Amino acid sequence: MADHETTNYHRIAQAIEYLSVHFKNQPSLDEIATAIGVSPFHFQRLFTEWAGVSPKKFMQYLNINYAKNLLKNEQSTLLDTAYQTGLSGTSRLHDLFISIEGMTPGEFKNGGKNLAIHYCFAESPFGKLIVASTARGVCHMFFEDDEIQAVNNLTQRFPNAQYRRTGDQFQQDALSVFQQDWKQLDKIKLHLKGTDFQLKVWEALLTIPSGGLMTYGNVATQINQPKASRAVGTAIGSNPVAFLIPCHRVIQTNGNMGGYMWGSTRKLAINGWEASKVGAHLGE
Repeated sequence: MADHETTNYHRIAQAIEYLSVHFKNQPSLDEIATAIGVSPFHFQRLFTEWAGVSPKKFMQYLNINYAKNLLKNEQSTLLDTAYQTGLSGTSRLHDLFISIEGMTPGEFKNGGKNLAIHYCFAESPFGKLIVASTARGVCHMFFEDDEIQAVNNLTQRFPNAQYRRTGDQFQQDALSVFQQDWKQLDKIKLHLKGTDFQLKVWEALLTIPSGGLMTYGNVATQINQPKASRAVGTAIGSNPVAFLIPCHRVIQTNGNMGGYMWGSTRKLAINGWEASKVGAHLGE
């Protein structure tokens, strides 16, 4: 992906920040464009290319009432229709195409001394990211513009591993999620360091369909530990693989998006982008 994609995302992020602050005033296209320093025509084209829908339509997906309605009924009309029209392969990308394998203690002991890790940088619709892999699968994917900081974040997880900046098939499979029709994806393999509880939570997140949302309590109930919402929140906050393990789809009970390791604006952007894609398939 070209560098301009990240530049475009930063403009989109500015617009989403403006929309989230001024949402009740229902700002016009001209007002949003002025706020981010581009012409209305350019902004309309930029935003529609990125989201697949107009800014006005996208604003509906940022509405707290939209989120509340999704939460109110886990079998919401939107998702029911998706399944009924044969889009389950698209909507349930994570559940169907991503597998998690936990690292053994021998693999991550002594700071990952026994691990050889490849890493590379890539552009995405949500900014620049780093993706890293072992011989068994992707072990780390973070959004980060600063390459030095990105590498520091990675090496903090496995300080004694052997690192090499190079791409591989695991990374390509993971990054293809941003480029291809999800029905045509190869299986994406993740090789993760985590406790049994963390792995169970991360696997539960894979069952949340694209365009869907859950609360921390929903996830706790799903793993048969309904009183463990706080622990679930901690596990979600330590998710080492952005986007592919969709922690962005877990929000607060009141419909607010809540926090996100890679920034609340990015969380809004991803959820709105996914809702737009699902809505486009359904002909909304």
